[in-house]
Amino acid sequence: MADGRDGACVDQFLDALWLESGLSQNTLDAYRSDLRGFSRHLACRRLQLLGAGRGEVMRYLAERAAASAGPRSSARLLSALKRFYRWALRENLIGADPTLDVDAPKTGRGLPHSLSEDEVEQLLAAPDVGARLGLRDRAMLEVLYATGLRVSELVRLRFGEVKLGDGVVRVAGKGGRERLVPLGEEAVEWLGRYLADARPQLAAGGASDFLFLSARARPLSRQGFWQLIKRHGRRAAIAKPLSPHILRHAFATHLLNHGADLRTVQALLGHRDLSTTQIYTHVARLRLRELHRKHHPRG
Repeated sequence: MADGRDGACVDQFLDALWLESGLSQNTLDAYRSDLRGFSRHLACRRLQLLGAGRGEVMRYLAERAAASAGPRSSARLLSALKRFYRWALRENLIGADPTLDVDAPKTGRGLPHSLSEDEVEQLLAAPDVGARLGLRDRAMLEVLYATGLRVSELVRLRFGEVKLGDGVVRVAGKGGRERLVPLGEEAVEWLGRYLADARPQLAAGGASDFLFLSARARPLSRQGFWQLIKRHGRRAAIAKPLSPHILRHAFATHLLNHGADLRTVQALLGHRDLSTTQIYTHVARLRLRELHRKHHPRG
């Protein structure tokens, strides 16, 4: 790195990326390497990552292409830069995203990891509901699968945003946009049990307005939830990699598998653009092909 400021900034970004997206360590290391390379390129011009403009981004990509970098390598590099600068813009560290109008090479789009319906059932059944933390975990997993909330939205839920009698939750999503999402009978039942039998003990007489609390009567963090889902995934013997958003992906995929239309799923997920939701149609189609191949006599 040019100096410690770039390094500290990249560390903060990668921590946020890990919590929000659950990327593998190999992917995080690759992003770190890409950002270090760009930082060194900028240091030669006495610039830092947060001071780069579109011209520096384009120049660096051109230099990499001239050095025989392939389309996939260039696409990954640009992906790292785009995600870094989107994060920096969100955190008010920069005033404009220098990668906004920079297009990546066409290499195909990856599909989000999801779970089958059987795997979801195994994960939901993993917590020990005889213990207060296990009951909390079961309620959180049920709410997440029933609503498709982002993990950050789940851990920030407050009492006033949940209406058990109406079976809905009011969510303050990205950009301050609010949406109402149905909870479903199972989530309502488990949430009611948690509120009656576990939360009063976890609150320990405190007055926290947050719905889900840690053993120390504090709001559960995204990182705490990530550790929680990994632990229950191991207990359920699920071999697939589990990300913090795995149940959000399963929520969307299973809705489409059972006939929900794309606009409904978009509204429930809180996506601004339909194109963001369309990735799940590919996952659903793959599942339908598997079912056809398995059950149709000419499959």
